[in-house]
Amino acid sequence: MDLELSIVIPAYNEEDRIISSLDQIAGYLSRRGFPAEVIVVSDGSRDRTGDVVREKMAKVPGLSLVELDRNRGKGYCVRVGVEKAGGRYVLFSDADLSTPVEEYDKFLPLLQDGVPVVIGSRGLPDSRIELHQSWYREGMGKAFNLLVRSLTVSGIRDTQCGFKAFRREAVRDLVSRQRIERFSFDVELLFLARKRGLKIAEVPVRWINSPRSRVRIVRDSLRMAFDLFRIRWSDFRGRY
Repeated sequence: MDLELSIVIPAYNEEDRIISSLDQIAGYLSRRGFPAEVIVVSDGSRDRTGDVVREKMAKVPGLSLVELDRNRGKGYCVRVGVEKAGGRYVLFSDADLSTPVEEYDKFLPLLQDGVPVVIGSRGLPDSRIELHQSWYREGMGKAFNLLVRSLTVSGIRDTQCGFKAFRREAVRDLVSRQRIERFSFDVELLFLARKRGLKIAEVPVRWINSPRSRVRIVRDSLRMAFDLFRIRWSDFRGRY
């Protein structure tokens, strides 16, 4: 049977949250009834993330686990998951499901109509932020997005929402060109999509902030800003 959807979940030390997320995803897929798989990529986790996923594999059809021997970053995990994905469409989601998996219902008609890249957005008028980040995290996020629009990808309200879907042939091409392995990989994929002339649809989603964010506000913000200049430099040198 051909798979319709592959869900890729990068996970780092997620033993406390991954079970609930997998249960929600399994329930959603059961209700929707389309053939699907779920690929969890454990990013060198030092807790029981791998163990709890293995325990769930007997109960969740189509669930598989990839374990990296060391921490490589969210972008690297997504690339590994995409390379293993067999679905017609590929969705990657944060392990905490800050964007509920049911929001994929808004994406599917666009993917079926041939849109190659569909991204969740917290920045559109119809977006629903049910639990906000702290004021300083939201401020840093807005500042980063301004930098993104100035240096790399203009016209997109929210490049960092961890809920994005692609037609498989499009995303495999994009990750084959990907260089950034950590948080700014989203921006790089969208930048590459624009260079390839691919349409990007931005869709308002529900979003519920998780207080256990993995982003360290100062260190990771500086790293992400540096990555934007790496993208521009790589493009200038003709490396994309």
